[in-house]
Amino acid sequence: MASRGFWKGYLKLSLVTCPVAMTPATGEAEKIRFHTLNRATGNRVEGIYIDAESGRRVDDDDQARGYEREPGNYVVIEDDELDAVALESTRTIDIDTFVRADSIEWLWYDKPHFLMPDDPVGEEAFAVIREAMAVTGTVGLSRLVMYRRERPVMLEPRERGIVLWTLHYADELRAPEGYFEDIDGKADPDLVGLVSRLIDRRTRDWDRTLVHDPLQENLRALIEEKKKRRRPTKARRGRGGGETPTNVVDITAALKKSLAAEEARKRPGK
Repeated sequence: MASRGFWKGYLKLSLVTCPVAMTPATGEAEKIRFHTLNRATGNRVEGIYIDAESGRRVDDDDQARGYEREPGNYVVIEDDELDAVALESTRTIDIDTFVRADSIEWLWYDKPHFLMPDDPVGEEAFAVIREAMAVTGTVGLSRLVMYRRERPVMLEPRERGIVLWTLHYADELRAPEGYFEDIDGKADPDLVGLVSRLIDRRTRDWDRTLVHDPLQENLRALIEEKKKRRRPTKARRGRGGGETPTNVVDITAALKKSLAAEEARKRPGK
């Protein structure tokens, strides 16, 4: 059974409340991680805080949060002061607004989490909220303290559960204006047709294997070779891993060659 220990609280809509559990929809437990070692001794290296002026070590009890109001001058903020200004949205997801599901652009999305009922008694209330959003084509907006800060969140119905997305704050997301204006928006219709044909030949149904991480596979192979005390072989370049062309003289000719290569690759016996 999937883990449900990341977060537990309540989902609330007006007077309807049900206990829920949440777990991240993404994870890095399978990722290979490295420790920093002392090459001379082989021992792990510890990270410690050092006073920038005196060079002395600073104990945990003496570490404080500071906001730099001017160079070298800080305002110290204590933990109880942070607690006093924080909202109390630590254990309740109170949906206060709904918007059309297709009205939030993907740029606003941050991290996905699986939200599910945490008590059989609350499953009906959970299902009603989920299905009502699905029927109306809406998603719910709320706020929640996660990862030690308050975040805007979006609740999206998905199959029998709900996907809770943390969203970027408005001041975190840069507007595209100012980045794209200088790009020439014109495109040759004939070239668009050639690229469309190339896209058509490379289009397939989505599958999670399309976004696998080859670096992790190469690292595991390298580590296994190290374990056997053999000299690691040089990693082979994957498809598309060659040198980047510095200049394309004739884009039409290049596209036609690409289409011919695609057709040849898909012929029987290839």
